[in-house]
Amino acid sequence: MNTIDCEILIIGAGIAGLTCAIKLADRGKDVVVINRSEDPEESNTKYAQGGIVWWGEDDSTELIKTDIEEAGDEVGRESAIKIIAEDGPVLVKSFLIDRLGINFDKDPFGKLHKTLEGGHSKNRIIHVADQTGLAIQKALLKEAKRHPNIKILSSTTAIDLISTTHHSKNRDAIYQATKILGAYVLERNSNRIQKILSSYTVIASGGIGAVYEYTTNPEGARGDGIAMAKRAGAHVINMEYIQFHPTAFKKDNCKSFLISESVRGEGAILLNDKLERFVESELLPRDELTRLIYKEMKKSFSKNVWLSCKPIIKRGIKLEERFPKIFSDCLECGIDIRKDLIPVAPAAHYLCGGIRVDEWGKTNLTRLYAIGEASCTGLHGANRLASTSLLEGLVWGVRSAENIIGNFSKEDIESFQISDWDERFVLQEPDKNLIKDYLSRIKVIMWERVGIVRSEKELLKAIRELTELSIDIIEMYRTSKLSDELIGLRNTIEIAIEIASCARRNRVSKGSHYREDYL
Repeated sequence: MNTIDCEILIIGAGIAGLTCAIKLADRGKDVVVINRSEDPEESNTKYAQGGIVWWGEDDSTELIKTDIEEAGDEVGRESAIKIIAEDGPVLVKSFLIDRLGINFDKDPFGKLHKTLEGGHSKNRIIHVADQTGLAIQKALLKEAKRHPNIKILSSTTAIDLISTTHHSKNRDAIYQATKILGAYVLERNSNRIQKILSSYTVIASGGIGAVYEYTTNPEGARGDGIAMAKRAGAHVINMEYIQFHPTAFKKDNCKSFLISESVRGEGAILLNDKLERFVESELLPRDELTRLIYKEMKKSFSKNVWLSCKPIIKRGIKLEERFPKIFSDCLECGIDIRKDLIPVAPAAHYLCGGIRVDEWGKTNLTRLYAIGEASCTGLHGANRLASTSLLEGLVWGVRSAENIIGNFSKEDIESFQISDWDERFVLQEPDKNLIKDYLSRIKVIMWERVGIVRSEKELLKAIRELTELSIDIIEMYRTSKLSDELIGLRNTIEIAIEIASCARRNRVSKGSHYREDYL
């Protein structure tokens, strides 16, 4: 078996993973970053449209904290909220603007243009048109690629974390505290399984949106890192808090994609099937607006509501310039947003829970960190405030790197005699059509029974159906040759069951977790 040795392995190549890698490499650490996609730019970060939190006019740390706290329905961790409110805007300036040179949009006076988004009390969101995440991803990747201490492996899927409890031949290891010493990975182009051994491992693999039938996330957002960490013994919490974005494009025979919060921030209004406005404000916190749209759709038996950009045009803003990506994507689906209404509906968007970590990204397992959407810092509570996701990835990318550097010690990995990957029970090639069928069934169950509005009856049905599916899926996994699709299916079913189980246990409606039977 091919083995790669490094000091730090980072699983995921979005804003959190690459920021952490760059900061570690700056201090001379040997870093390997893996990305399951062939395209090194592919990550959840790439799809973040709206922007990132900055300072508004007459803004303050206290105001930012208050907005995050209220959006999260007062479930969040106060220390995490304080950290991001104090450190976030400072790091945007020092790292994204000064170091990476990201050219955020300017107003006519040459100052950073700041827009308003739902739940914010100030215009404080800075952006690069409607492709802020892509601009950040490109800049991070460019910086990482030219760093001599960073090796990026694309088309590489993490299979499982290497745990001293599960994978050591040293018989005493099982009786000691679990250490994570890297991961087994599938090199997709050659279909070879490799062993990456590292003194520290950082999970930065993104969220779980692809577990649902309708989502704004890419197909790789299937909770891989969270599932791996849970199997290794990491604490996973708050998985019931799934934020559904209120406005995703929804049209038959067209892929669902995000219609950014900033479109409403610039003045777009929501209309029902009678073309009447049905909300007092389009900038309510996302969980509240999502439920209002859901209620309106159910009342009228419609598949979507409508978003009108006419108020933006009346302000003299050219939509094709302010929102070029949204404009072109809608045009491809036959919608000219300068004159047509945009069909929109809620879609799974962001996980507020995940792998439990402390203020530095450390998990309960020795030498394992988690950052970005895969982690649960407590920042978001029960519902994420708009445009804090990129900021969280940036802040905890830096903080985790600082903590690893400050406490670095090289692990004696050889003493644990880590096993090679065991394929003795592999009997067949995976059935690709069956994998697709299982995946489709999971997504439908999650959307219909563990979606925007939940109940004991539907959650129990979901758990029973998912558990039954899991028996066959795990059997397929244990007896079939590994592929990225099969690895993803295994993780998807585990994450789906975890979300449904957490949602059933929690009978209190808070933020994005809404129980119609326990109000």
